[in-house]
Amino acid sequence: MIRPLALTLSLLALSCVGGAMAQPADTPLALPAVAADGTPAIRSGADIYKRFREHLADPTCDVDAVSARWRQHFAGAPKKLTNPDSDVLPLFGYVVDALIEADLPTEFALIPFVESGYQPAARSAGGPAGLWQFIAITARNHNVPMRAGYDGRLSPVDSTRAAVRYLKTLHGMFAGDWRLAVMAYNAGEYRLLQSLRRSGQNARNARPAELVGLSGITYAYVRKLHALSCLLEQADDRADWLRAIDRQVPVLVAQPLPADADSLAGWARQRGFDIAALKRMNPAFPAGRVAGGDRKLQVLAPAASVEMPAIADIAMLADAGAAAAMPTLIAGSGESSASRTHTVKRGESLSVIARKYKLDTEQLQRRNGLGAKSVIRPGMVLKLDE
Repeated sequence: MIRPLALTLSLLALSCVGGAMAQPADTPLALPAVAADGTPAIRSGADIYKRFREHLADPTCDVDAVSARWRQHFAGAPKKLTNPDSDVLPLFGYVVDALIEADLPTEFALIPFVESGYQPAARSAGGPAGLWQFIAITARNHNVPMRAGYDGRLSPVDSTRAAVRYLKTLHGMFAGDWRLAVMAYNAGEYRLLQSLRRSGQNARNARPAELVGLSGITYAYVRKLHALSCLLEQADDRADWLRAIDRQVPVLVAQPLPADADSLAGWARQRGFDIAALKRMNPAFPAGRVAGGDRKLQVLAPAASVEMPAIADIAMLADAGAAAAMPTLIAGSGESSASRTHTVKRGESLSVIARKYKLDTEQLQRRNGLGAKSVIRPGMVLKLDE
């Protein structure tokens, strides 16, 4: 359950006895809307999708050109983006951001759908691993760290940086043609250069479908990405899909782990992050353990954190907020029925909850000390009555 900060401080204060404090629960706090540098820390999935569409090299969709095979194969991709129990949408946003920053077309953000279904822990029988399904030799060639206790292919940070660098090289090598770049990503740049020469073509006038000497998988790569783009574009026309994707998700960024960190759990707990989600998105750390080494490791995490206060400050903070927090604590624990409460479920918004109880959204915000831009998260307990 995600507890509001004032409530959590009260719980921490109540747990302090004779200067000792119980270990904080392994549950995340409600994260702030902006990071310490003032940049947004949460955003709508609809905004992520809008940025994706705006930076496509080829935003058009020839529906007739998309084979039924690939349409059926990737039919579940739009649902992955709308599933509130999935990490796909914030991960997709992270990859889209990385590509835009590198001035690359966002067709490349569809590659992890093809390679791994956007699962950072994905492994294939032949050896490829991670979001981008690097094999070990390719990973090492692109400076992805791999050593005992740490496989950087399973790190969305390390693998995405390597993939973006490689795609940047290929995009420049093949005259900015995203189709040739993804074919080279699949087959290797030298094989594609050889195919261009044998076909009497060059990168500036290439007709990818007419290149000779490449595998069927390489030819299909462009068609797969086009099919995915079309499926998402068609989903864009569905009001229910747009409503489902228009939910708040954290902005994910690479954050350095301190040199003395020995586990993701301790680092996440100190910052109010969801420990299970952090481990799930960073499978390069087996069981959440941080292996030693001289390389500074980074973890993919929300841009903003809720730094836990020092023990000496807790009593003062709790005194200021305990009077307001305690009624919520009691009502939420079932010890009092004087006031109604509602525990936020996944996918719920303030307006939806307000309508359910025949309240105005403004009333609900006022009774819970929320502003117009406040974000509610699953597990929060809202007061319904004055």
